[in-house]
Amino acid sequence: MNALELPLPEPVIRLGSFLIIFGILAVFELTSPRLERPEMIAALKSRRWFTNVSVLVLSSISLRIIFPVAAVGTALWAETQGWGLLNQLAVPGWLAGIVAIIVLDFAVWLEHVLSHKLPWLWRIHRMHHSDTGFDVTTALRFHPLEIVLSMFWKAAIVISLGAPAWSVLVFEVVLNGTAMFNHSNVSIPQWADRLLRKFIVTPDMHRVHHSSTPMETDSNYGFNLSIWDRWFSTYTAQPAAGHDGMEIGLKAYRGKAPSGLWWILKLPFAKR
Repeated sequence: MNALELPLPEPVIRLGSFLIIFGILAVFELTSPRLERPEMIAALKSRRWFTNVSVLVLSSISLRIIFPVAAVGTALWAETQGWGLLNQLAVPGWLAGIVAIIVLDFAVWLEHVLSHKLPWLWRIHRMHHSDTGFDVTTALRFHPLEIVLSMFWKAAIVISLGAPAWSVLVFEVVLNGTAMFNHSNVSIPQWADRLLRKFIVTPDMHRVHHSSTPMETDSNYGFNLSIWDRWFSTYTAQPAAGHDGMEIGLKAYRGKAPSGLWWILKLPFAKR
């Protein structure tokens, strides 16, 4: 495998960017919160944060064991083999990178749609939606099974496309950052939100997706670019009850239970 020339090792870049973005958003949430609810303050917030951060750690360990090369390593391997459409067409590196980032973003959007439409995937993904709060740690709340399945999906796209390794790294960093941003409980001026959501998914836009109202949950699937929901008619501008009045989470799972680590890990295997 050819080495990817970077100023720092890939894991350091990924972890460093994660910690910086997470820290900035966490401070922003404290100083300028969008919503202030019982489940998003005080003891229950601490319980939720512990659970959501813990499941991230478990997911990261599972992924490292099952799929140690990750998406960037897969891209490097595909490049040495000459696999993938972009490698076969000998597309210039800069253009191949832009195409790869856009295609990968669409692939993640499509994966998210399927995780709601296919019952066996929804059983896993509903753990993410069972969070009764909505803040930067909700972006970390994905079951280890979903993280591993998602990596296999991304690896298949990377190999088929022949995505340059540098673009895969950029995509992963950007995706993690935008996912934390659009799950964050930060207050953004309405004029800025209207402008930003023409291009990227904002917290107010994605919060609609976390509504307990099924028609709203079945919309706003994007994590990064907002164009996919507009193009495929899955865009909802605002929740019917307004952001202050909307119920976050799933109607079947209320109370303190969804903030427990063992509870969320068992949820894909629960009968209801």
